[in-house]
Amino acid sequence: MTAGNPLRVGLIGYGLAGSVFHAPLIAATEGLALDTVVTSAPERQAQARAEFPDVRVTATPDALLARAGELDLVVLASPNKTHVPLATAALEAGLPVVVDKPIAGTAAQARELAALAEERSLLLSVFQNRRWDNDFLTLRKLLAEGALGDVYRFESRFERWRPQPKGGWRESGDPAEIGGLLYDLGSHVVDQALALFGPAASVYAESDVRRPGAEVDDDTFIALTHTGGVRSHLHVSATTAQLGPRFRVLGSRAGYVKYGLDPQEAALREGLRPGAPPVREGLRPEAAWGEEPESLWGRIGAGESPLTGGGDPVPTLPGDYPAYYAGVARALIDGGPNPVTALEAAAALDVLEAARRSARDGVAVSL
Repeated sequence: MTAGNPLRVGLIGYGLAGSVFHAPLIAATEGLALDTVVTSAPERQAQARAEFPDVRVTATPDALLARAGELDLVVLASPNKTHVPLATAALEAGLPVVVDKPIAGTAAQARELAALAEERSLLLSVFQNRRWDNDFLTLRKLLAEGALGDVYRFESRFERWRPQPKGGWRESGDPAEIGGLLYDLGSHVVDQALALFGPAASVYAESDVRRPGAEVDDDTFIALTHTGGVRSHLHVSATTAQLGPRFRVLGSRAGYVKYGLDPQEAALREGLRPGAPPVREGLRPEAAWGEEPESLWGRIGAGESPLTGGGDPVPTLPGDYPAYYAGVARALIDGGPNPVTALEAAAALDVLEAARRSARDGVAVSL
């Protein structure tokens, strides 16, 4: 990197993760410039060129890594099974790396990557974007203010209604693909629970394959007992005909209940970009990126259901996915903190591996 010039980013993978999340967020981040996209699919190559006319497009990671000296960061938005070998190759080529979640299939692999990055004095960060969801940011603020008192129970649901499998590697029964909801949506809800309430001491899980033709888990429940005493009940499902609250958090003074998903993914899928506020029904014309209508705000209170008017509305903070890559840029340019470390990701993988054992054997697993 030359002083004053943006960091040149190579993005490997231009499917959902690469095209909807990473490329737009990289392009919107001051100090970063999307230099190269790697994808072998002709239609995705054409899409990348149409969306980013100045970007270079190549078909293979090897072609990208052969130009390692021309780049400052590699981002992996490729299938899960490629994360470890590609991250290893990029680090050995002397490049900092961002890896989409899950960083690896096992906690041991994640720690090996963390050790390699430390040995090379290179940044290795994990894209856990749901730490910048609107509801997560709002709950973290409520906890910091002590608004709920001592938290007893954290309920988190990432539920969908997809009665027919969509196919693809995420729903493949091949263990090498690291598919299934436990490692997909489970990576999000477990990471959020650990970030809010600290390490887990024990894990219990129930995991099912419900849909005809499905090959991997599509309905999973994880119960954590945190070392601090909080109990987290986490649900991830593709078979939920009636969606529950995204968060229900119960404390000694009050509870907080929030329905609905953060709007940023939907906005990105629609082609909206940070810096150009999304125009949505119920929003003010000057609404910030990631802001949601007042009708979707959660409620805080005690003694009555929020669905019957109990509690008071809590303004939801705007979601802020751009903050992740802004943190990556600061870490590389100014030595700021890594937004999400590989060791944090390894701790979440400890939980996911324990959940898999628990569901298989029908027992609670101590960590």
